[in-house]
Amino acid sequence: MYSTKRNIQQLAVLLREHDISQIVLCTGSRNIPLTQTLARVADYKCYPMTDERSAGFYALGLALHGGHPVAVVCDGGSALLNLHPAVAEAYYQQVPLVVISADRPAQWIGQMDGQTLPQGEVFKTLVKKSVTLPDVHTEEEAWHSNRLINEALMELTHHGKGPVHINVPIAEPLFDMSATELPQERVMHRYEGLNMYNNDYQPLIERLNRYRNRMVIAGQMSLIYLFDKKYVKQLGKQFVWITESIGNKTVPGTPIHHIDQVLYPMDKSTMANMRPELLITYGGHIISRRLKYFLRNNPPLEHWHVSKDGEVCDLYQGALTTMIEMDPFEFLEKIAPLIEDVPSTYPRQWEQIASGIRTPQLPFSEMTAVGELLSHLPTPSALHLANSSTTHYAQLYDVADEVEVLCNRGMSGTEGSLSTALGYATMDEKLNFVVIGDLSFFQDMNALWNRNYGSNIRILLLNNGGSEQVHTLPKVELDEASERFLTAKHDASAKAWAEDRGFKYLAATNSEELEAGIKELTQPSITRQPILLEVFTDRAEDAKLLKEYYHSLKK
Repeated sequence: MYSTKRNIQQLAVLLREHDISQIVLCTGSRNIPLTQTLARVADYKCYPMTDERSAGFYALGLALHGGHPVAVVCDGGSALLNLHPAVAEAYYQQVPLVVISADRPAQWIGQMDGQTLPQGEVFKTLVKKSVTLPDVHTEEEAWHSNRLINEALMELTHHGKGPVHINVPIAEPLFDMSATELPQERVMHRYEGLNMYNNDYQPLIERLNRYRNRMVIAGQMSLIYLFDKKYVKQLGKQFVWITESIGNKTVPGTPIHHIDQVLYPMDKSTMANMRPELLITYGGHIISRRLKYFLRNNPPLEHWHVSKDGEVCDLYQGALTTMIEMDPFEFLEKIAPLIEDVPSTYPRQWEQIASGIRTPQLPFSEMTAVGELLSHLPTPSALHLANSSTTHYAQLYDVADEVEVLCNRGMSGTEGSLSTALGYATMDEKLNFVVIGDLSFFQDMNALWNRNYGSNIRILLLNNGGSEQVHTLPKVELDEASERFLTAKHDASAKAWAEDRGFKYLAATNSEELEAGIKELTQPSITRQPILLEVFTDRAEDAKLLKEYYHSLKK
């Protein structure tokens, strides 16, 4: 019988799956559910110890013999502190030691309850990684706990060996040991310095060839990469490729750019039928909420993330099994000749759906302003997207491959977008276009105060008198009182400020003025002045048109 605590069950399974078989168990009370559960797993060789100071070094000795990771489990409070000398020795001797500590729930820390102290970071710089598991009550918490345990255990041997700390808060009731079996748990693995021709990695290639429904998603990447032509055809026909404007040209062949428009008409049954068996991801952030929804609710059998740092990035919540620590383009070009040339209809299914997507044909609005700009951008040039609505509008339209797209998606905040664009443009000779909403612009308008930028700046300012994004959120109903606070309603214009800062100022309040303004804004030669085109629209009408467009995709 095992503890009914899900995080303890997960730990009991994943220690075994990460080839840890020897565990030193210290006496105590809060750690009883841990001790009893681990002691009842037949695969573990457990050693009882009373003194934590000795137990830590005893576990160190076990790990030194053969170099395999060993775990030591202790009670909370001062019991954990007694392991500090052994942890320090393990760190500087590079010994893979797993310290597992029982803990009180966070709300009892500092409340004069016995044996309580902030345990989560107690070892600070003397462990390679420290995690505190959630007390699991929901599936999302179970996913989080599973991920944290996998991250900690993988770090034992990542770029050298060393100790890690897993802190386990355990709430009352402590001693319910009625679970009759342990759950199946997702196991993560990291491949470092991958050599595709080394037999150690043959199982990875076999798994790759086992699947027919394969998808690749390229996230944000601030570069343009041209794949070796001899691999483009094979990669193109074996995977469905998805990217967004901020991914730039970092995929082979022709990917699906407008994923929101592709997914929106799909009902739950169609989404389930279109889910990938294998998902490979590389690059940074993804804008599309619907893509996240699709994959979180229809998880692939496996998700591999490829990056130079090998970090865990489980964006699609639960399917991540493999981190491949290498340059993603090198990885893709190495696997290309190893993919079995077996026909797959999966990429064609996606491409057929995407081929029917209609470019928005809307009346005068923020969306049409963005569409007009993107369709008239000179090449080469740089396009800077401020966050919120502008990023989502940009995904509705095509962007030429020779246009480099940039956006502050690290935090996806509205602040600093204009300042970042000006800093970039200062070092760049080509034309730099900035698409920015009114709140982002006025928040960062002091960016124009400095005169470090030149005349290669062109700004498309979308001014609808407040936050249009709030109007597009589902189930949000605004009354007159709340709208004032949630939408930052205003009647400001950038005209005086732009002209004071030396910009040529243009304005558009209808389709004819927009057409003329875009024509001047996108003239390919660098003019004597930077240019700002301010487009005035109605935010409620913008939100209505956007909703109507998406609903039209279902017809």
